[in-house]
Amino acid sequence: MYRKILITTDGSAVSKHTACAGVKFAQQMGAEVLVLFVAPEYQYPVYVEIIPPSYPIEEEYVETMERTGAEHTAPIEAEAAKCGLVHNAMTAFADSAALKIVEVAEERGCDLIFMGSHGRSGWGQLLLGSVTNKVLSHTQKPVLVHRLIKEPGA
Repeated sequence: MYRKILITTDGSAVSKHTACAGVKFAQQMGAEVLVLFVAPEYQYPVYVEIIPPSYPIEEEYVETMERTGAEHTAPIEAEAAKCGLVHNAMTAFADSAALKIVEVAEERGCDLIFMGSHGRSGWGQLLLGSVTNKVLSHTQKPVLVHRLIKEPGA
């Protein structure tokens, strides 16, 4: 049914759990996996006239974020390899993670976006906003939302 699944990660424990569930789902489908980490765009300090010497230059920032992205996607790639799936990973840069996820899914020909939700509802969801909700509202592609279920008493 699905040939290529985009699995997102932000490096958090919840995200890693979700991504591993995404790999298992891809294995059931026999689908290829693309793992995506979205890093914020480099920001020049606009609050000072002179850039402080300790402030990283853009190239250093990009290198650091690409290294961070590789660290976050590596365990998911390892899980995909263990499951015998064709897989790739990438780090992308954007001010809006949701719009970048949608863009990458389109550009890379993904059939499904697999992502997590922290399970917030009501005011928490409304006030905090949600990358998942934004993706859902900006794409025509199917989105499978994996919700982390808390154990009773946890």
